[in-house]
Amino acid sequence: MKALFTSLPLVLCNIIAIFSCGCGNSNVGVNPPIPTTNVWTWMAGSSTWGATGVYGVKGTGAANNTPGARELSSGWTDKNGDFWLFGGSIDSPGVGVASVGNDLWRYSVPSQEWTWIGGSSSGNQAGIYGTKGVASASNIPGAREAATSWTDCSGSFWLFGGIAYDSTGGYATDINDLWKFNPAEGTWTWVSGSNLNAFNTVEKGIYGVQGAPGAANLPGARDGASGWADSSGNLWLFGGYGFDSSGNFGAMNDLWEFTPAMNTWTWVSGSSTMFATGNYGVQGVTAATNVPQARERASHWIDGSGNLWLFGGIGWTATEAGMLNDLWRYNPTTNMWTWMTGSSTFDAGGVGIEGIPAAGNTPGARERAASWSDKGGNLWLYGGEMLGGGILSDLWEFNPSTNMWTWVGGSTVSGNAGVYGTQGIASVSNTPGARSDAVSWTDNAGDLWLFGGRQQDSNGDGMLNDLWRYQP
Repeated sequence: MKALFTSLPLVLCNIIAIFSCGCGNSNVGVNPPIPTTNVWTWMAGSSTWGATGVYGVKGTGAANNTPGARELSSGWTDKNGDFWLFGGSIDSPGVGVASVGNDLWRYSVPSQEWTWIGGSSSGNQAGIYGTKGVASASNIPGAREAATSWTDCSGSFWLFGGIAYDSTGGYATDINDLWKFNPAEGTWTWVSGSNLNAFNTVEKGIYGVQGAPGAANLPGARDGASGWADSSGNLWLFGGYGFDSSGNFGAMNDLWEFTPAMNTWTWVSGSSTMFATGNYGVQGVTAATNVPQARERASHWIDGSGNLWLFGGIGWTATEAGMLNDLWRYNPTTNMWTWMTGSSTFDAGGVGIEGIPAAGNTPGARERAASWSDKGGNLWLYGGEMLGGGILSDLWEFNPSTNMWTWVGGSTVSGNAGVYGTQGIASVSNTPGARSDAVSWTDNAGDLWLFGGRQQDSNGDGMLNDLWRYQP
């Protein structure tokens, strides 16, 4: 077992117990079984950072197709269980500056092939908006990173904001456009918001009356916001770094709901001004006055009961910023937040013993971590960036029914290198290594998938295009 202590930088203490059982030589010549649970498998892509994309023929899958190395991309899962990937910051080896993409990819789990579906194989492309509310095969969002994405209950994909190139090709700054993609027809629709980013105009938030939908309501342009899609097909948006109701630029804690049937936004809770401190209340006690503080790049999930969950991120006040490890639950029916676990202060360390759930366990403070919900309704967290810029490779599971975290595996020391093993072969020694800003999906079998992001280890720091599967 390995114990994790509450300090930053995190300290890892290894207590290794080796057990042996004497059975003569009866196992000689017998291959050990391939593990099927609690293991990682490197499925595709490169084991080194900076790999370029292989686009192939648009619309045609192939075994050697692959998106290039990238971070801060958007992702969806369709009704067939295939994974979709859009844009992000794409590595440009030898150039020194990454470009921003608007390429759209689909990964088929059964065939294990990537297909380039749409967008450009070149970076920094302007958006083609067409007419608001009208789908068109020629429409395409501009290149962007750190956008918010959802899959609704009808199977449509949604994309909001981020740091984007607008309709004029204006430099990549925050935007507040909302897009819908129909995977069956392969068409994008510009639904709401502006086709201009903050390079051309400041898109401040239009809040209206809290709790009341309005045709004019609109979140301000932002990046790094958290998003959920509920069982009714409504989209939820929280926080991020962007423009408030006065056009000031900073971290937010506003919660919004978009209702596609009405084509309206509703400001649900939180502040309309930047750098709100929030209110934690009493841990584990739901209250109408509770609300998380302003933050960006938090991890987020939705559970089997329809509750929205939020973890960590980088928190901001008017005078300071720091990493968070607070876990929150929001009940859309009661419209109330509950602070569930973690600290109400910045830069708290992690607590736990590997493999043992406990009421006091918690991951250390971080932002940009990958997150999944499994078939059993449990919440999973991997890696992310900690205080000082170090990148982690620890894997955690949270059980909402017991309200306990379990440190499942991986290292809590930043910069842990990946162990790839043989592509396509599961092994208990495999690990993706330290990374942040990766894309995560859950397949129909309940396995967790991880793509790309930013790597940090003894060999350097760069973007990845490796695809991993974890079997819980």
